Amino acid sequence: MTEKTAAQMKQIEDLELTEPGTPEGSETIADLMRRILKMIGEDPDRDGLRRTPERFEKALRFLTSGYQQDQEKVLNGAMFSVCYDQMVLVKDIEVYSMCEHHMLPFFGKCHVAYIPDKKVVGLSKIPRLVNMFARRLQIQERLTNQIAGAIQQKINPLGVAVVIEARHMCMVMRGVEKQNSQAVTSAMLGAFRENAQTREEFLSLIRAK
Repeated sequence: MTEKTAAQMKQIEDLELTEPGTPEGSETIADLMRRILKMIGEDPDRDGLRRTPERFEKALRFLTSGYQQDQEKVLNGAMFSVCYDQMVLVKDIEVYSMCEHHMLPFFGKCHVAYIPDKKVVGLSKIPRLVNMFARRLQIQERLTNQIAGAIQQKINPLGVAVVIEARHMCMVMRGVEKQNSQAVTSAMLGAFRENAQTREEFLSLIRAK
């Protein structure tokens, strides 16, 4: 790679890392990470860490990209009118998010069901909605409620149910250090809250292999 080409690539990378609307010359996430590396006793200029601040910034922007997404845009264009009033279930949706208390990952599976009332949403949109809310700093309880609330608001079904099962690195890597602990949260709206039989059907389906 020529010196000119290398300089051009560096310029492109710097532009990618710049937050839209950030004044030129202001401190970046990568700059802050270099300071943090020094504070913990590391040398940010050694070979293994030289590009770590930039990599960290790219990763953090990706992991929090849900802030730049809107549920209306995620769900629009995939609403269909149908005569179907039985449960629609999308289960085992992989979830990766970050705990807002320690900024450590939590991950697991999300199960989403709803009972349509004249409208259904494209099946692929449900995992996209889950990802949108997961790619923010979160607590699992709020994430569960946000997914259920967005579906309820958008298509006004007869009921919505969401269950998330996740492992939290803030419990596994630090604190109580319980390697096999798992948090389970649920949100039940409409028919799933009011009708025990409907709720049990949903729970039995997500337990089935």
